[in-house]
Amino acid sequence: MAMHWIAPRFGGSEVFEYVETDVPAPAPGEVTIAVRAAGMNPADSKHTTAAAGDDPSRLPIAIGYEVAGVLTAIGAAPGDDAASGGAASEGAASEGAASGGAASDAGARTEIASGGGAVGDEVIAFRVSGGYATEITVPAADVFAKPPTLTFPEAANLFLAGSTAADMLRVTGVGEGDRVLVHGASGAVGVSVLQQAARLGARVIGTASAANGDVVRRFGGEPVVYGDDLADRVRAMTGGGGVDAAFDCVGTDEAMDVSLELVADRGRIVTIANASRGRREGVRTVAGNDPESARFRDSVRQRLVDLAAAGELVVPVARTFPLSEARAALELLESGHPGGKLALEP
Repeated sequence: MAMHWIAPRFGGSEVFEYVETDVPAPAPGEVTIAVRAAGMNPADSKHTTAAAGDDPSRLPIAIGYEVAGVLTAIGAAPGDDAASGGAASEGAASEGAASGGAASDAGARTEIASGGGAVGDEVIAFRVSGGYATEITVPAADVFAKPPTLTFPEAANLFLAGSTAADMLRVTGVGEGDRVLVHGASGAVGVSVLQQAARLGARVIGTASAANGDVVRRFGGEPVVYGDDLADRVRAMTGGGGVDAAFDCVGTDEAMDVSLELVADRGRIVTIANASRGRREGVRTVAGNDPESARFRDSVRQRLVDLAAAGELVVPVARTFPLSEARAALELLESGHPGGKLALEP
């Protein structure tokens, strides 16, 4: 048995319930993870509302997309009918796990996405269903070895923000010498954009409050305070030349208005927070539920792990909460000023 947060009916975090549920044994192609940290994202409570789809068959909805933890059981290899009933686990199959051998006496083990995988290994998983939990069974294809340089809370927050940032860079074609404006540069996605864009050789200007200017500098950007005359102040920073691309990570009218004023090519403006206006204005929008975006985000997960392992992609975690206090953590997250990523720890 494990503890999970679920939404038994449509709504925001106010409808979430903390319940005890069975954890299924891993089938072929699956693994079970003892969660050490669950990453937190604004999408966690948005996706449980009726606005995200009011089909009753969605209920109850498991909460959370990304986790870091320890492998506790490993299913048989996909397609291995002889082994389909067995799973390596902390107890019964420790010999098989140690030898790299069988999930049961009859067949081979499933491998995680980064290759290999044994009971006791530290791992990261994304995109999963139900990460706000003490234990979870997930597809092995969504599981990667956790770099030892990352804490569990850092690892649990790597993928959603990191893959979103990479997707924004993809659709706008940012490269060497580009001038990029990032609205909301001190937020989770913004911080990842700053680091990844700088690696591509771009010059990045990031909007933030006066209090968060140092955050923008720390991650490779040039801070500018949002507010009155933002477009003119950005022009002054670029010698009157404006910017080549703009990223909206906040969803405000200011972010869209200034982007439209400064960027000549609307195909190089992207929003993750104002899709309705983005479509009206003819700018790019990206979201994890778009098939093209989903495929791309899956494809960059190992690269993000490698960058983080090398210290080239930092995940700043502001605070952790006990798993049982997920509602309080979500209140802080939804305030818009958490000061960095948040994580839940069982």
